[in-house]
Amino acid sequence: MGRQGDDGPGISDAEWDRFREEIERQDGNAPKEPSARARMVTERLRREDEERRRAEQGRFGRGRFGRARTPQPAQPPGWRTGPAWQEAQGRGSGKRRLKAAGAIVLVAGLALVALRPELVIGRITGKTQAREDARNAAVLPVESVRPTAAPAAGQPDRPTLKEPFRGSPALQWADGAAGIEVPPATAAGGMSKEQVAQALDQAKRFLVAANLDPAVLRGERPEAVLALLEPQGERDRRLLEKALARPTAEEDPLWLVSRFPAAEVRLATDVVKTRGRMTFEAGRPGEVKVSLDYTFTYALAKAAPGSEEVTRTIVRRQFELYLRDPERWQETTKGTLQLGNSAHEYGNARCGVHDGYLHPSFPTDGPDKVAPSGAPLDPYDRSRNLEGSETGECGEITRF
Repeated sequence: MGRQGDDGPGISDAEWDRFREEIERQDGNAPKEPSARARMVTERLRREDEERRRAEQGRFGRGRFGRARTPQPAQPPGWRTGPAWQEAQGRGSGKRRLKAAGAIVLVAGLALVALRPELVIGRITGKTQAREDARNAAVLPVESVRPTAAPAAGQPDRPTLKEPFRGSPALQWADGAAGIEVPPATAAGGMSKEQVAQALDQAKRFLVAANLDPAVLRGERPEAVLALLEPQGERDRRLLEKALARPTAEEDPLWLVSRFPAAEVRLATDVVKTRGRMTFEAGRPGEVKVSLDYTFTYALAKAAPGSEEVTRTIVRRQFELYLRDPERWQETTKGTLQLGNSAHEYGNARCGVHDGYLHPSFPTDGPDKVAPSGAPLDPYDRSRNLEGSETGECGEITRF
């Protein structure tokens, strides 16, 4: 129903509705007065802007290109810049970095497999751990009696210039003369304690001169060995001199000294691994007998410049030396030694060559000219007694 005033026509209901809607629309667009809290925050931010501007002008002065730096307005941190968002961003970028690092490691690993497959294969098969364990193993104590068995078979491994005794039981043997321990001397065979001590000391000097002297190992004349041998009579010194001058299968200096041809091979290391024992007992009146049983392991490389291939030769010597009292024995020179029974064995030396030198075989060499005829032997097996063994046999070795 329409409305009318006192002086004019009335206004319809539809017109009133349109009027009310227009007023409400205008009220919604009209600016609202800020609250008291909003006014306080605005004023605080304005003051902080002014203080920041003054502080930065005093601190920075002019920028690099002569333009004044514009300080950033003071604003409360928005919700997207808060700690939770920053941490989420950090985790996301961290994952990307991890993925990139993983890709780099994978590529590097594939390259390592391509260039050095033995490193990866060694870890898979356990060879790497076995090498580490052997490398860190302690040196074996001095041998006091003959072993009852050969050393345990380790993981097969080839020697290198850096690790010339890798894969060998000799890795745990003593180095050089340190492996030759002299027993305490006592009087024996009518010889005083001092005379027995002299015999033991000379026996050690003999072993060192014949098997460890670098010059002798290079093929030079073993002068120190000759000086220790009895010069009188037709034995010992004269026999060795004859063998050095004209070696044959029957008279070969190798039965007493270790020598290698310098034109063919060189020592891969200054270290020779030594294992054995020395004992003594009374002989006939005025005589002391020193029994020796030692194994020497030599690491060798080819003499050709730049050659890196390494092999090993193992020499075992079992023999007797006598020190006699010259007042009781004829043809005896004071302070010299006389040879008794002897036996020797060479592991990894070419058969059928009698030129006074040991000729080792390398893995890349062709087959030996002389075919092996004896039973396979372990050159590290010190439980065997060489006395009474077949002489002149050429057999195979089970390891080197």
